[in-house]
Amino acid sequence: MTAVPPAAPTATDATSVRGILLMLTAGLSFVLMDATAKHLSQTYPVVQVVWARYLFHMLTLPLFFGGLRWGSVVRTPRLGLQLLRSLLLLGSTFFFFLAVKHIPLATATAIGFVGPLLVTALSVPLLGETVGPRRWAAVVIGFTGVLVIIRPGLGGMPGGMHWAMALPLLVAVCFALYQISTRILSRTDGWMTTLFYSASVGLVVMTALVPFHWRTPDLEGWAWMALIGLIGGFGHLMMIKAFAAAPASTLAPFTYLQLVWSTAIGLLIFGDFPDGWTLVGAAIIAASGLYILYRERRLRGPSAVA
Repeated sequence: MTAVPPAAPTATDATSVRGILLMLTAGLSFVLMDATAKHLSQTYPVVQVVWARYLFHMLTLPLFFGGLRWGSVVRTPRLGLQLLRSLLLLGSTFFFFLAVKHIPLATATAIGFVGPLLVTALSVPLLGETVGPRRWAAVVIGFTGVLVIIRPGLGGMPGGMHWAMALPLLVAVCFALYQISTRILSRTDGWMTTLFYSASVGLVVMTALVPFHWRTPDLEGWAWMALIGLIGGFGHLMMIKAFAAAPASTLAPFTYLQLVWSTAIGLLIFGDFPDGWTLVGAAIIAASGLYILYRERRLRGPSAVA
């Protein structure tokens, strides 16, 4: 659930299809990364899994930057905001990996998709944007979908609601603030600079923490740890190429197919299948998010409010 949205170009039908296929590949990559994290977290501490994700992702950065000079990538007029944004992304990653250690992948993914609804809500106080009653209604309905999934006090999981059900909500908060800070930084910094700080800050923080949570991996463990970073880096590369090929408004609805990927992979690999209430709640969240995307696509006029 990570995005690096550069300026969207005007796309032809052919490039739009290419962008959609790249976005679908990115979404599948992110779900495979999360599934790998769930697998690793059964054996290794979550802190170590997150560290590996950042370490091996950092090693993929030359694929993004090519022959660019690193000095031009590192320079930013808004260092504080870059650091804050990177910490928000780190928090989102850590909380999600911790969540999938304890609850089904599809459940965590579904709750986490409330993030775009929070972006809409927080864009009013933080970005000064105007949100009309229809989109506010969609936000409220989307949060109703979260309550349907977690069913607080109603035994959402055997023996009652698992405490980890709250973690994807923390993921959504971190991710929403991360997205908003990305919008602000896009006014001054290029996506390569933002991507560099995203990877490097997370790696520095986790490298400082991982000695206190270290469990020496065997060869298979190192292979899985390398895979999680490589898949994450590949997913980011595919997403960046997708945004270069098609407008964000075209691509955004296809991110919700991650709910399908996570359900299928959760069933095939971990034997987890969402119960009926989780499917209903996920459908409500997805429908609310898609409606907000639809309204934002319709309301491009500067004075439109709905």
